[in-house]
Formats: sequence, structure tokens, C-alpha cells
Amino acid sequence: MTLKSHGRKSISASLKPRSLMDEAPRLSGVWQAQVITLLPQAFPGILGESLTGKALKDGLWQMTTVDLRSYGIGKHRNVDDTPAGGGAGMVLRADVMGAAIEDILAQSRGNAPLIYLSPRGRRFDQQMARNLARADGVNLICGRFEGLDERVIEEYGILEVSLGDFVMTGGEIAAQAMLDATVRLLPGVLGNADSAVEESFSEGLLEHPQYTKPAEWQGRTIPDVLMSGHHGNIAKWRQAMGEAITRARRPDLWAAARAGLLDDPVAMVQDAESLAVFLERHGAPDAGPALLTVLRETGDQISLPVNPWQAAAQLFWLARG
Repeated sequence: MTLKSHGRKSISASLKPRSLMDEAPRLSGVWQAQVITLLPQAFPGILGESLTGKALKDGLWQMTTVDLRSYGIGKHRNVDDTPAGGGAGMVLRADVMGAAIEDILAQSRGNAPLIYLSPRGRRFDQQMARNLARADGVNLICGRFEGLDERVIEEYGILEVSLGDFVMTGGEIAAQAMLDATVRLLPGVLGNADSAVEESFSEGLLEHPQYTKPAEWQGRTIPDVLMSGHHGNIAKWRQAMGEAITRARRPDLWAAARAGLLDDPVAMVQDAESLAVFLERHGAPDAGPALLTVLRETGDQISLPVNPWQAAAQLFWLARG
């Protein structure tokens, strides 16, 4: 077995620079990532830079790579073989991968999911990153060739995860992307904790546009509201812009976000009958004038559900204050 640990070697202070590639003992209580790969030299890669790299050096998380080749069979350390039943390409062997998995599971602690990066897996998203960050770590398997013997996936109950509907030559880049998205959510990694709250997907919406100096560039100016110093208006503008961008660019996210943004009574409204029940239950069977007043006063400043009955219910909910 060939293991390579990345990160801080100890918790003691030292004036001597330390390489991220040095062997390092496991740190107790630290979020651990273990990666099975045929390309251990690819790590930490981009994860060794910027905020994730600093956190790695500071011991906020730790990564160990496991060289799958060291478990290979025979003189040439073969890790793959031809597909049963014929076909193109090669398949990672069950006995080779199984031995590597046994070793990393023996080193794993607490709640650390075993994940295989695969194009047929569940799509990785921000919620999965949050869940992994709350765990004690993660064990990742980087696929190569035509994939992994199915018996290994069944034997260990491995979760298959994909970055999207496309195929890559291996799982290493996907693994680094997953780790980057997850590690940045660990306590202390981001300098400003609010950054993780205000960015895209944190509330199910895409992020609002960002601006900085100079105030004018190529005839384009920063929106006045952002220069006003009125934090309440700035927050409303950012929310409205995030909603508008999400609705235009990601209707799938918008539909899911609307369900979460609606008050529970409004979310129950689906048709004319349920709208009538909603209005009567909340003491306003003749709510028409109030709804029109809200619509005139707010105009395009509010976002309404696509469902017309829910839209009417949302208007009433705003009208009643």
C-alpha cells in the first residue's frame, strides 16, 4: 500500500517551511479526505493553492492519496482487465480495488461516505457539499478506463456521484472539484463566514451581480442602489436580482426555490378551489381590492409563482401584512 498524506505534519509551531507533499501523520479531529487514484501525483493540485491550500497547511483538513497501482496484480501491477462479455476498453478489477478500499476504510473514522466518481452517478450539488462538510470526512474513488467492476460497488454500497452530464478521462479533476466545494465550507477555511451564505445556491438561487471599483468603466456605472449606503435597499436589490437571474437562466432551480420561498399556507394553494379555501380560512373571501392595491404599489418589485392561484395567494399574503 502506498499512502501519501498532504497537510500539516503536526500541531507544533515551526519556522521551517513544510511541503504539502511531505508525509504527515493523521491529525485527530480533523476533516479527512482519502482518495484512491492511479495518479497520486495529481494531488493536492489546485487544492494546495489559495484558501484550501492554506487550510491544508494549517491543519483545518487533511488529505491522503492511495496509489491504486500499488495493489496491482503481477509483475506489471495490472489494475484492469477486458470487459466480461466483450467490448471496448478496460475495466478496473474488483480484487485490486477491493484491497485498496479495505485499507482506506480501516483508516477512516466516524461518518465518512465512500464515493465513486462516475458519469452515471447522482449529480453533485451544493447540498451534497454541505452534507459532506458536516461529516467527518470523505473517501473518494477516482475511476479510469471504462469504469469499475460492478461487484465492488454492490459489495461496499458505494455512492456514485457525477459532476454533470459529460464524460471525463478520469475522476481526479471531479474529485478535486468536489473537495474544493466541500472544504471551503469547513469552519475557518473562508476568511469571511458570510461569503458562504451569500453566494450562489446558498438559498437555492444564483448569486446577484457583483461590482467593484472603478465606479465607471467603459461608460458603464455601478447601480446607484449599491452606492447609496442603504443596506436594506441593497439587500432587497440583491435578492430581486438573484431571483431574476435564476428565473431566466435556471428555471429548474427557480421552481425549487419558489417552493422554499413561499409561506407554508401559500404553498398549499394549487388551484381555484384551494385558493378559495385559503382566502376563507384567512378571513378574506372578498380580497380582490386588497390584491389590486398590492399589485399597483409593488409592480415588478415582487416575484410571484408561475402558478396563477399561488400568485393570487401570495399577493393576498403580502396585502394582509
